[in-house]
Amino acid sequence: MSEAQTIQWFPGHMTRTKRQIEKSLKMVDIVAEILDARVPVSSRNPILGKLIGNKPRLILMNKSDMADAAATARWITYYKEKGIKAIALDCRTGKGVNGFMPAIREVLQEQIARWEAKGMTGRPIRVMVVGIPNVGKSSLINKMCRGGNAGKADVQDRPGVTRQNRWFTIGKGFELLDTPGVLWPKFDDPIVGERLAFTGAVKDDVVDVEGLASRLLEVLRDTYPQAMTARYKLEGIELSGMQGYELLELVGKKRGFLVSGGEINTERAAITVLDEFRSGKLGKITLELP
Repeated sequence: MSEAQTIQWFPGHMTRTKRQIEKSLKMVDIVAEILDARVPVSSRNPILGKLIGNKPRLILMNKSDMADAAATARWITYYKEKGIKAIALDCRTGKGVNGFMPAIREVLQEQIARWEAKGMTGRPIRVMVVGIPNVGKSSLINKMCRGGNAGKADVQDRPGVTRQNRWFTIGKGFELLDTPGVLWPKFDDPIVGERLAFTGAVKDDVVDVEGLASRLLEVLRDTYPQAMTARYKLEGIELSGMQGYELLELVGKKRGFLVSGGEINTERAAITVLDEFRSGKLGKITLELP
């Protein structure tokens, strides 16, 4: 079994973000925390729970189109049992995004009733959207702002694009506050850092890509063997005793990634494995269960 990589990634702006969130909490009614449905534990920031405190919250299980639907359903039940509303959506395709505002109203129904009793009908609901980098916050805001007058959030497929707090007006009676992504100062559990690296939440230039892909292949072999076997045409090969790097070489060989002298181009194989996992080509996969 390969060792999990120790990944440290804490750009200076993350500290500022924490302070910004603390300051901005006073201005909002509810916090929408966006997670990656494939790694709902690793994509939660433990600092956020402490920062948010007793503020009403909604969990958004994003990228659910790439996650195992049965696993996502288990997570939604898990949060419900903890008294937290959670919904599945996919900000890229827009699937489930229509449920966002009704879910906010459901969580805040008592608060809305109190406002109406005080004659504050039509008071805008202010929502803070939080999450780690590259988890889909900007995509969500763009979907919500579609056709609106609020401009668009920057969407780039790389971590840490949003740099400051920005407000967006969506529909009638909703204001969204976008915050820069927050990642914790250090990954106390190397598995957490590794899983975030699998999904692309950690920049590839701070990791050993071949080592990371080797680890991912070991994890897939143990959790979704059929998906891996089918994708890389490994039927009939005994994979159980193989190290991650051997699996990577096997994938490279099957794909014909050879360099002069017949050696396998494992770097190209690694990039392919990570890209295919991140784009959902390996199938609907969830790496963490309640």
